[in-house]
Amino acid sequence: MKFAVIQERKSPPDRRVVLDPKSCKNLLSTFPSAELIIESSPIRAFSDMDYSSAGLEVVADVSAAEVLIGVKEVPIEALIPNKSYFFFSHTIKKQPYNRKLLQAILDKNITLYDHETLVNESNHRLIGFGYYAGVVGAYNGLRALGLKLNCFELPKATDLNDRAALNAQLDLLTIPNVKIVLTGSGRVGQGAKEILDHLNIKKVSVDQFINNSFKEAVYVQLDVLDYCKRKDGTTLGKKDFFNYPEAYQSTFDRFTSVADFFIAGHFYGKGAPAFFTREQAKSPRFNLKVVADISCDIDGPVACTIRPSTIDKPIYGYDAETETEVNFSNASAIAVMAVDNLPCELPKDASEGFGHTFVEKIIPAFFNQDASGVLKRSKMTENGKLTDAFSYLQAYIEGKE
Repeated sequence: MKFAVIQERKSPPDRRVVLDPKSCKNLLSTFPSAELIIESSPIRAFSDMDYSSAGLEVVADVSAAEVLIGVKEVPIEALIPNKSYFFFSHTIKKQPYNRKLLQAILDKNITLYDHETLVNESNHRLIGFGYYAGVVGAYNGLRALGLKLNCFELPKATDLNDRAALNAQLDLLTIPNVKIVLTGSGRVGQGAKEILDHLNIKKVSVDQFINNSFKEAVYVQLDVLDYCKRKDGTTLGKKDFFNYPEAYQSTFDRFTSVADFFIAGHFYGKGAPAFFTREQAKSPRFNLKVVADISCDIDGPVACTIRPSTIDKPIYGYDAETETEVNFSNASAIAVMAVDNLPCELPKDASEGFGHTFVEKIIPAFFNQDASGVLKRSKMTENGKLTDAFSYLQAYIEGKE
């Protein structure tokens, strides 16, 4: 089996890679029958020389490989027919902007494995960049907090070499007496929590957070039932919430009335209640000054997230009264950080973490007859057709929805 690490061609450029040099060497040592080539790239966080120095073959043409592995969508003109590809296709939710891409994949008889569809038997994702989205999102949120309150300055994460340099910047901070609310307990939430813990910010309970005053910065990490309750007053557990989100209403206003800084690291499902609405943000009791919306659902559950921001300009202001974008330094503005490609700001660390997991969880399937079914579950296309699991995309491909 011959694999290839492909060049990222989507614009704006993405410096991440699925397999860093260390992961490549691990793959080849673990699976001696495997072959691996690296497509030359001028933008990758790891240079061609980094791969060559590790004893890996860097080439201009990867057409000899059977399995091509990338991060972002491959431009249609760069797709090689009759190959297997791994990348984030952004088609499984019927995204209209990538309909032509999925059509081309079928036309070119490509077997597609989307990173988002790589799941275990319980349908839990095996791989992703969520952890580093949490790390960078929390850091960027803190940077916005410092600028909004005019109490400290942090450099942009994208200007730092790696996680160690980011931590070194955090070590210089003195965090003011603020209350921070963090939602989410998955990979994103864990990454954000690590930033808060690195700063030795005290974690408190829900009751303490809502009812007590503190002389130091504190944070609370919320699960869904901490900020949602059933409309009929019954308590049936998290499984019921995920099965019937429309039966719930938000109780998040009890946090927005006391919190200064909200880090949104949750997964938001269709039908679930909003954290806060535009009307609620107008309330005199609404206290949030900074929102780091890592989940970045536009015009969704976090009312002040009216557009994604960019790595170049990561912060904008939201005026609740006018429901418009303003300068975040305005006294009445909520400072919003809503960068939607956060892991790109720490490309080396994000790539190393992704690569380690990819070699551990995904690559073995090519050498053990897919014993755990990971490839079968994730395969979206084969022989010019959608697989059964993804047949729901047929009308989308045909432009009927």
